Amino acid sequence: MSLTCFKSYDIRGRIGVDLDADIARRIGRAFAEVLDARQVVLGRDIRNSSPELAAAVAAGLTATGVQVLDLGICGTEEVYFATGALEANGGIMVTASHNPIDYNGMKLVKAGAAPLDPVQDLKPIKALAESAAFAPDRAGGAIHDRSGTRAAYVERVLSFVDVAALRPLHILVNAGNGAAGPTFDALATALEAAGAPLRFTRMHHAPDGSFPNGIPNPLLTANQPATAEAVRQAGADMGIAWDGDFDRCFFFDATGRFIPGEHIVGLLARAFLTRAPGAAIAYDPRVVLSTRDIIARAGGRAVQANTGHVNLKAALRSAGAVYGGEMSAHHYFRDFYCCDSGMIPWLLVAELLGRTGESLAGLVDEQMRRFPSSGEINFQIDDPAAAIARVEAAMIDRATARDDSDGLSLEFPGGRFNLRRSNTEPLVRLNVETRGDPALLDEMTAQITRLLEG
Repeated sequence: MSLTCFKSYDIRGRIGVDLDADIARRIGRAFAEVLDARQVVLGRDIRNSSPELAAAVAAGLTATGVQVLDLGICGTEEVYFATGALEANGGIMVTASHNPIDYNGMKLVKAGAAPLDPVQDLKPIKALAESAAFAPDRAGGAIHDRSGTRAAYVERVLSFVDVAALRPLHILVNAGNGAAGPTFDALATALEAAGAPLRFTRMHHAPDGSFPNGIPNPLLTANQPATAEAVRQAGADMGIAWDGDFDRCFFFDATGRFIPGEHIVGLLARAFLTRAPGAAIAYDPRVVLSTRDIIARAGGRAVQANTGHVNLKAALRSAGAVYGGEMSAHHYFRDFYCCDSGMIPWLLVAELLGRTGESLAGLVDEQMRRFPSSGEINFQIDDPAAAIARVEAAMIDRATARDDSDGLSLEFPGGRFNLRRSNTEPLVRLNVETRGDPALLDEMTAQITRLLEG
């Protein structure tokens, strides 16, 4: 059988169409055989289909003699952490993150929480799951409750901040009825015990696989007003919102203004370069002008990596970068197994507010003025290659620099754009940014939109 749920870096598909319990069992078994795994961490998000899929993955793993270290309901980053901390041979998180409610999937890592290589690891797993030409069963497989690993995870996350540097802050947190609530509560309890002067207002906090308030994807502009209004109503100093498996977090200032992801990358780069002058900082190529500016002014070393967690994690490992960030709100940390976390970033920003005495708006206003950006604009296009070719033909003669490492990036005296196909969805994604010129930003965005739409 052909498995359509395998994507470039992970597994996503519609339940009952691309993914079901039998396929999940096959994937679990193939994962164990290809990686020759003996211990595998397993976690799941709160989607209604996740318990059945996780049980099927566990059945496939135990059939090969694997010891399954079950975290239960958790965030993707907890699987990453546990895979490294428990010295397991791999980890599987059953999640569809921010996909529609009828989807589910899996995020996979190998020993050390390292991402699977798309060719050497993921391709053979797919082939074996499709063929079902498995080796004979092995005895001894078992499932072990490792939900208690969360305490060690909380300790690691809190190691990134100096609690003594925190000042009194009121923070609104929106878990989106995803998996973030219980893990956040564990962090909040530990912060209170450590004397952190933080006060929280919780919103949509209870995990609920029916998603009564919509699929948690705060990157979508349509989903941002609810958190923004809640921040204003609560009189909070800032707001935080997470996606379903909370490996991404999003920021709102005290007025409810959404802060674009590239400016959070800049803040975190600044925070790390204050601690480690001259360190390497990795970033993705979609929106770069503000990030490059901050890294240069702080004396850091800028390392560009292609979009996607596999590429950012590889860049952190190869360059020894202390931190890496994507404008899509994925933030990666060398001392967190080079993995992404949605809990570490807001703590670091809270610490930065404490150290500087500034508001969140005060920390980002100048960069937002100097480097305005369009935000990511998605286009569903029948012939993406032809559409991108139209943009290239119309604009290449005026470009001062070109970068084809991840889609098409063209730079001009006043700004730049990046145009790339999505790795996970049938979309073309556009990002435009300028050097302090909102009118040029609107003009370039409108021109490229016309060209893409033919």
